[in-house]
Amino acid sequence: MPPFDAALPSPIFFRSACMPAHATYPRHRHAWGEFVYSYSGVMEIEIAQHHYLAPPQYGIWLPPDMEHVGFNRHEACHCSLYLAAELCAALPAVPCALTLSPLIRALLEELRSDPPSQPQTPEQQRLLQVLVDKLTQAPQAGSYLPSSDDPLLGPVLRALEANPSDPRSLPQLARAANTTERTLMRRAQRDLGMSLVEWRQRLKVIEALALLERGQSVETIGLDLGYSSASAFISMFRKMMGTTPDEYRRRHMA
Repeated sequence: MPPFDAALPSPIFFRSACMPAHATYPRHRHAWGEFVYSYSGVMEIEIAQHHYLAPPQYGIWLPPDMEHVGFNRHEACHCSLYLAAELCAALPAVPCALTLSPLIRALLEELRSDPPSQPQTPEQQRLLQVLVDKLTQAPQAGSYLPSSDDPLLGPVLRALEANPSDPRSLPQLARAANTTERTLMRRAQRDLGMSLVEWRQRLKVIEALALLERGQSVETIGLDLGYSSASAFISMFRKMMGTTPDEYRRRHMA
């Protein structure tokens, strides 16, 4: 539910929480903007027909007055930074994922370990303002894992989301959808802004993050996600995340 009935306690307000698997924030809207970041796990936001999802290198920005639902499939620790409407002008006018710099992530970690008081001290206000200033400079990334309501592509995406290790090739997926490989490729580029191959890799990365948090070995995760060897999985993960699974676990999940 929205955290406040009528107004924010302060123009910039921060809070964090850890949620169990399958937790849901019911559909709601509020007159202030909201930036959502997941320290661990993956938070998902639905707005109208769009699905926004962000692993820890990204955050999700929601402008004021956007009706939305928040949920996480696995256990997740996240935070929300709420901004009064008059402070949102320099941020995107549409919902999107933002690519976060190491400085932004460090600021979010600092706020998590030492949450601002109410009323906020001048030092806390300055720290929050620096974070807002840096978020206005963050590159937009749309959604890390876009969705589609296309009658051909949409069912394929939903089937893959239900089973990230699905071994079927693109031609096999096209046949199952009663369409052609070329049609699926065109619609993926049109609706997702990327190839279906990249979309599937992103999906597997998201699933891998949850499995890494549970302490599973890299070899087990790779096999569970349909890779023939741990090295093949590590290669894909490094390509997508810029680091190996074990390095990622040490840095972000210690």
